Amino acid sequence: MFRTSFLVAATILGVVTVHATDVDSYKHSIEQWHAGRVERLTAPDGWLSLIGLEWLKPGANRVGSATDNDIVLKAGPAHLGVVTFAADGSVQITLAAGSGALVDGKAAQQATLIDDAHAGDATPTTVSFGAASFYVIDRDGRKGLRVKDTESPGRRHFVGIDSFPIDPSWRIEAAWVPAKPGETLEMGTAIGTIDKFPVPGKLEFTRDGKHFELLPVIEEPGDAQYFIVFADRTSGKETYGAARFLYIDPPKDGKVVLDFNKAYNPPCAFTPFATCPLAPPENRLNLRVTAGEKKYAGGHD
Repeated sequence: MFRTSFLVAATILGVVTVHATDVDSYKHSIEQWHAGRVERLTAPDGWLSLIGLEWLKPGANRVGSATDNDIVLKAGPAHLGVVTFAADGSVQITLAAGSGALVDGKAAQQATLIDDAHAGDATPTTVSFGAASFYVIDRDGRKGLRVKDTESPGRRHFVGIDSFPIDPSWRIEAAWVPAKPGETLEMGTAIGTIDKFPVPGKLEFTRDGKHFELLPVIEEPGDAQYFIVFADRTSGKETYGAARFLYIDPPKDGKVVLDFNKAYNPPCAFTPFATCPLAPPENRLNLRVTAGEKKYAGGHD
């Protein structure tokens, strides 16, 4: 097989981009990464399985698929039970007789529902009924039911993900500037809340002879990778308008690899029932990043 060597160098900051010696091997690795990404997205409990995000009101919430419930589900028994959002922030469920629902896979009449923000390393308490299920999410004290269905329209009608052609020049080695202790970054979300994340440092790189910066954040303490939420001049046109996501490894010898070929759409590009972060002003690049995932043809913007 003919192999093409390449080495792309930036003009300032001593930044060197791709250090690969085999273009075909690199492209194959991106194709494998993309295949894994699609596999996770389309999994029975992946983002495409979402069929609802139902916010709880304080007190008792009658839940089921019948229209006389406070929360009307798109799947499941007519009257599933009552979910109570207590003043102390706890959430309990009392299942209706004959609902057939299970709590974490076991029969139970009553149970406390641990939400995603308080489950720690475990998963939140899951209430399942047939092919569907839900668990509680916590967003700044608001509690909601994230409802999934393995037979959701999103999974059944998935049309695949279009991407820009794999371009090794978008694998960029950026300079790392450590952040000051306590530095944070605020990001708005699709549901109107604002989240604040620790910033470990700043990335500086060049493209087309121009200087650019990005701020990664730490999603959770102890995470092995840093998280970047960014937008660029393709956003809202060729790519999803609100943001794209990218993960990076921590710096090594003062450098970080930014591989925009792995830039991907947030869950909100595929479903209206997600609570995604939006690209902050600090991460809006005056640059066309023609790498990574494009708009989802079956989604919304």
